[in-house]
Amino acid sequence: MSELSYYLFGGIIAVLVLWGISLMRKVPSARLGNLINAIATVLAVVLVLVYHDIIKSGFHGLIIIFGGMAIGSFIGLLLAYRVKMIQMPEMVALLNGVGGAASALIGAITIFNLTTDYPLFEKTTAVLALAVGIITFVGSMIAAGKLAKILDGKSVILKQHSLITILLLGLLVTSIILNILFPSIVTILLVTVFSNFFSIVFVIRVGGADMPVTISLLNSLSGVAGALAGLALANIPLIAIGSIVGSSGLVLTQIMSKAMNRPLKDILIGIPLNQDTPTRIQEKLQEEGSPEDVTDEFLEKLLKNSKRVIIVPGYGMALAQAQHLVERLARMLEDRGAEVIFAIHPVAGRMPGHMNILLAEAGVDYDKLYEMDDVNPLFETCECAIIVGANDVVNPAAREAVGTPIYGMPILNVDYAKHVIICNYDKKPGYSGIDNPMYHKTKGISMLLGDAKDSLNRLINLIK
Repeated sequence: MSELSYYLFGGIIAVLVLWGISLMRKVPSARLGNLINAIATVLAVVLVLVYHDIIKSGFHGLIIIFGGMAIGSFIGLLLAYRVKMIQMPEMVALLNGVGGAASALIGAITIFNLTTDYPLFEKTTAVLALAVGIITFVGSMIAAGKLAKILDGKSVILKQHSLITILLLGLLVTSIILNILFPSIVTILLVTVFSNFFSIVFVIRVGGADMPVTISLLNSLSGVAGALAGLALANIPLIAIGSIVGSSGLVLTQIMSKAMNRPLKDILIGIPLNQDTPTRIQEKLQEEGSPEDVTDEFLEKLLKNSKRVIIVPGYGMALAQAQHLVERLARMLEDRGAEVIFAIHPVAGRMPGHMNILLAEAGVDYDKLYEMDDVNPLFETCECAIIVGANDVVNPAAREAVGTPIYGMPILNVDYAKHVIICNYDKKPGYSGIDNPMYHKTKGISMLLGDAKDSLNRLINLIK
């Protein structure tokens, strides 16, 4: 295959990937978009094998290449079959890490194969692929461990955490420069060590609140690492697809940061959330008291007479695996003539789109899922809002409690509804550590504490 043909087909594959991504923006065409991306990936692999005349690699080379592809395909199919929807956040983190590890290996192998007169550009991109790939791999493994509860999911804050993060970043950049100027085993080891330590210090401080942003960022880094590896190898498909993944992941990261009112730079250098709630706010909440116990008769009348119901899912719904009961409750309310829609906050759950995935698994029509900006004006017009395992994303303190970590964070204005039913496990604050004022209102609030499945079954039985 000629070099011109290689570039031409590489460009076509990149266009296919972009087309697939654009189709995935809408539910009816999402499956087709996903299929197109899968086909584009296969074509990219075939293109590289043909361009490098893989037949000339010999029998042993073919065994290694196709054997590796077969093993990878088997593992992928096994994961697709066995991994549940609720495990998708840690699965995404794991896949990000695998992509980073692959890029790091490419970078390392390329560095070891370089001669002293090898072009500076290839030297630079190879060592950058090694560094970014290691950061992505280690960070993703920690994130996956936290999400899967293998590791403690709480934020781990070291003394002078921000200073340590900046110092390690500086040492990493210095080691990269040294490796470019004076390539050797020592400088490669320095890059590897500092990449590992930087990634560990960066990710261990991430708690549940920052996890959606972190996963998006790691997804972006996996693409960046792939693109860098492609540059080191002059691999056009890898450069194109890696760049697309990196740029789209960065856009999503910025969207997530904005949704949390959490500057990306604070997350990058390890500035922790302020966990101190002003005393005056705590005292005010205590003075307001707690919601009165509500009877089944009241809840039955409320649900049967509501013309518009807005359901707000959160991570508690995922933990309880209550999405199927949520769908059943919504369907029963619709059968009684109510309009039921779902309010989705951008950072609800542990990854972007977490709630969308779970509700789709339960069979909820995607057209009923409303984004925050679209649904917020509707809360004032609904007779009943039902919160299922959400806290920080519906906490009015984000609008009112100046000086708290979540102040200024865009939230779902659930408290504007005429009545709110809260199906949360307990009254404890969310990951921000800020009490929710709704828990202390005496009117317009019904608290159904405990497992979300039990609370939803109670509501379902009332309207049978």
